[in-house]
Amino acid sequence: MRVAMIGTGYVGLVSGACFSEFGVHVACVDKDAGKIERLKRGEIPIYEPGLDDLVARNVAAGRLSFTMDLNEAMQGVDAVFIAVGTPTRRGDGHADLSYVFGAAEEIAANLDRYTVVVTKSTVPVGTGREVEAIIRRVRPDFAPGADFDVASNPEFLREGSAIGDFMRPDRVVIGATSDRAGEVMRRLYRPLYLIETPIVVTSLETAELTKYAANTFLAAKITFINEIADLCEKVGADVHDVARGIGLDGRIGRKFLHPGPGYGGSCFPKDTLALVRTAQQMGSPLRIIETVVDINDKRKKQMAERIIAACGGVVDGKTIGVLGVTFKPNTDDMRDSPAIDIIAALQAAGAHVRAFDPAGMAEAAKLLPGVEWTEDAYAALDGASCMAILTEWNEFRALDLKRVKTLLKRPVMIDLRNIYNPGDMAKAGFSYSSIGRPAHPAEARS
Repeated sequence: MRVAMIGTGYVGLVSGACFSEFGVHVACVDKDAGKIERLKRGEIPIYEPGLDDLVARNVAAGRLSFTMDLNEAMQGVDAVFIAVGTPTRRGDGHADLSYVFGAAEEIAANLDRYTVVVTKSTVPVGTGREVEAIIRRVRPDFAPGADFDVASNPEFLREGSAIGDFMRPDRVVIGATSDRAGEVMRRLYRPLYLIETPIVVTSLETAELTKYAANTFLAAKITFINEIADLCEKVGADVHDVARGIGLDGRIGRKFLHPGPGYGGSCFPKDTLALVRTAQQMGSPLRIIETVVDINDKRKKQMAERIIAACGGVVDGKTIGVLGVTFKPNTDDMRDSPAIDIIAALQAAGAHVRAFDPAGMAEAAKLLPGVEWTEDAYAALDGASCMAILTEWNEFRALDLKRVKTLLKRPVMIDLRNIYNPGDMAKAGFSYSSIGRPAHPAEARS
């Protein structure tokens, strides 16, 4: 089989490389000449563990290629995937679909055989129908259903583990407008049948909504445990014990019940807001998700206030050492990272921020002017009045605490990811603050 993948961002590049690993011939298309040239040289523009080897292997095998020429990429394809960005539109929160619709127009101009046009990007309900209408408007000579069908195939990739998510997914969701389109999509995913992956085939609208429903539910789960963590601090309970106690219930599950500074990244902030706007537009508001968005926005400010309080209530003129700025570990993605708002608030309070992140500093420097970036974690802490952990990178989990203590002016750690044990930190002589656990170390069990 042959496919074209429009867009070489996170979703397009990972999906294209993984399809090629399945034995599919994939041509990835992008308008960014610099990006295409870098990819041809084997340079990967995003940080994703294992992706460089996957791309190199399949380019060498002749199954994966990169081009700016959509007409060339679409020669003999069974399907063309739209995997372009759908950022939040400034001012109203709706998803910006201009890149999706632009891709649809270009696809229409290059169709020369029956092709399934697949939206891989996260798009609001109704987008697939509009893509179909655009193609028919550009190519009115097509008989209905004769030369193309539109399908929805939302991605469920987690940054940092995207290859595994594609190769061994919980499920594949396909929204198809015809049995013919559904069969093409099943053939593409045939290797997953061998590991008995559930393939859920639905209507276009159902598939589009399923993606948003999944992400907003997970965002709500994160927000729920964050609020429970705040209550735990008031009553002397341990949020990790609470999370385990409820997570062992099969109806709830243990994932996404880890407290922290709020959700971020390329999906949850954008998708929760887009679904809220769609629901309002349809006259069926989602009050729970509206509240989730509001709580998450306010939480970032609260985390900055927590750091300031732990540093003595005043940070004007003080240096704060920050470890981790990406929204999660194993990615260089800074999109909507809680660290952006937290660090900005610390700077507004007069603090000088010195920070280190294993992968995200190049991107972070564009978003956080005035931050001093260092070559390693210990350099970020040297001479700081206190330290804060904002991202749970593995290399921060086993710091040399004796060395850390000698570097800091005062042994104060604010751990917004709960990667250390309060009792151990007390024994090491630290004033330690975490999320949702008893403040006094003698009361902490984990």
